[in-house]
Amino acid sequence: EKIIEEVGHTTKNTHYIELTLQDLPKEIETDEKLLRNVLINLLTNAIKYSPGKNVVYLKVKAVDDQLVFKVIDDGMGIPPEELSKVFEAFYRIKSVEHIQGTGLGLSIVKKAVELLKGNIQVESQPGKGTTITVTIPVPLLGGHRG
Repeated sequence: EKIIEEVGHTTKNTHYIELTLQDLPKEIETDEKLLRNVLINLLTNAIKYSPGKNVVYLKVKAVDDQLVFKVIDDGMGIPPEELSKVFEAFYRIKSVEHIQGTGLGLSIVKKAVELLKGNIQVESQPGKGTTITVTIPVPLLGGHRG
């Protein structure tokens, strides 16, 4: 909720971030700064590449000993031939050259997810939006869910 509030301030509250939480543990052990940076970057990108839309989605759920984060937008989408390149440093999708950016965000996110011993996947269709799924292992503290 703090991250959503921060992203809202940063992006001038142009979009509502709808949060869904499911079966989460009361506490987890992870690198808070890395995870925070991953989520901020993904939410900011979802907003940046969804001009004319007003909602992006953050869905978080626990599955066994993993947390699964999905950031979903109904924005511009990524052409299939460019999907495999989005995590490369300095790569920018051709159709978004008019939107300011460095092409570093997703490569940094991928590295952070790897440091968290997780994985990241992207699904997208041009004109229909993008879903980025981050899965990270989380040892449960106290062994129960809240």
